[in-house]
Amino acid sequence: MKDFVQRVVDSFDVGENKDRVSVVQYSRDPQTHFSLNTYKEKTDVLAAVEQLNHKGGTPLNTGAALDYVRNNAFSDSSGSRHQDGVPQILILLSGGRSQDDVTSAAAALKQDKVVPFYQTESIQRDIVFLLDGSDDSQQRFTDIKDFVQRIVTDLNIGANKDHVAVVQYSNTAEVNFNLSRYSTENDVFDAIRGLSHKGGYPHNIGAALQYVREHVFTSDSGSRLLEGVPQILILLSGGRSGDDIRTPVRMLKEIGVISIAIGTTDADTIELQTISHEPSYALSITDYEELPTAKQDKQDVVFLIDGSYDSGNGFEDIRRFVEKIVGSLNIGENRDQVAVVQYSRDATVNFYLNSYSSKNDLLNSIGTMRHKLGRPLNIGKALEFVRENVFAATVGGRRAETVPQYLYVFSGGRSGDDVRGPAQSLKENGIKTFSIGTRNADTLEMQTISFTPAHYFYVTNFNNLQSIHPSVEATLRGAQETTEFPTVIGKK
Repeated sequence: MKDFVQRVVDSFDVGENKDRVSVVQYSRDPQTHFSLNTYKEKTDVLAAVEQLNHKGGTPLNTGAALDYVRNNAFSDSSGSRHQDGVPQILILLSGGRSQDDVTSAAAALKQDKVVPFYQTESIQRDIVFLLDGSDDSQQRFTDIKDFVQRIVTDLNIGANKDHVAVVQYSNTAEVNFNLSRYSTENDVFDAIRGLSHKGGYPHNIGAALQYVREHVFTSDSGSRLLEGVPQILILLSGGRSGDDIRTPVRMLKEIGVISIAIGTTDADTIELQTISHEPSYALSITDYEELPTAKQDKQDVVFLIDGSYDSGNGFEDIRRFVEKIVGSLNIGENRDQVAVVQYSRDATVNFYLNSYSSKNDLLNSIGTMRHKLGRPLNIGKALEFVRENVFAATVGGRRAETVPQYLYVFSGGRSGDDVRGPAQSLKENGIKTFSIGTRNADTLEMQTISFTPAHYFYVTNFNNLQSIHPSVEATLRGAQETTEFPTVIGKK
């Protein structure tokens, strides 16, 4: 990415009364490295780009970054000459999907006559997870899988986008699936969910690193190394290696693999730093339960699903959408809790907030749900039912503990009863409601149900739910702080 910026800058005629350049880096929030009026010589700009350090962090808030650039980078005080009629050009490099809305920010830039000269969202990466599958990790293997799933939800999986492989190791290494196996996020997600613990002893990390170099980062296994696609290795270790790691580490670095090592207190810190691309990419945790990106707060999340005839063939799409959202949560008795309710004429609970404390059990239950059917669509009655019976303390509601409570309502049609009173009661109880409606739903009704009108999401039909997944998932992430995890950005 730095190479690309330097190539672009090299084509400019940099000078005080000529071309000016600024660089801003962003993830959760933006950071200015230098402004338009910082440097007057091309050599100084190129040197500054060369010295850039990777910012890191999640999530990727492109909308907030665009707002920041408009208000700060393109301001008079930062050296912008927009009032003199000098063209204002923005070159955006994005390595993934934004977790916030970019529409209004992009429109504001266009209104200010800022020209988006170049934009890429087709950055490709090959990412290999090398997981501790030894006997020591057996009790925490679910936490390991949860971590991998949360990382995958932030990727842009596709044939010409990000590819993922998973390998487990103990005394030997074993491929669960290689880089060319899956080309959709759903397939990768399902494969991770279905992983079985390998077992074995000891932790032969050196042999495992050698294995992924010879058998996973290869063209036959789907690696695009020869095409210049960044190769990334994420290693999880629960103990000191039983063999020498130095030669395999050197050989991985020689072919350009960027390694991130994450280890528990039983792992060797020096070993982790040796494996990692740079020492700052070595992360230490107390236990696998405390893996990076694990959410610090807990929340009660209820999905109120249209189970009527109106949802039709879209029921399977709703199910997959809910599974995907649940996959990004940190499920547990003292963590995130989830309930699912279907409604038509009346409401039926599929499971309560305290029914499951394991993500696997929760996902299995969602996967076996049957479509309720029936009509009419009594949304008001369903909202009242959820408030009185699903967010209740007796079935796991933690309002008394000040745990945030969220309700996601899916509707494929107009309600047969009044929603205003029940919606107001939910707001008075501090429940933040988001609504997702199709073209057959009543927009005003959906906005009335929602905590604010901005909490309403529109899709033409439930088959298009995946288009709003990043925005909906961001509503849950926005309520929580996450431990920063180094984000490795690819380049075209």
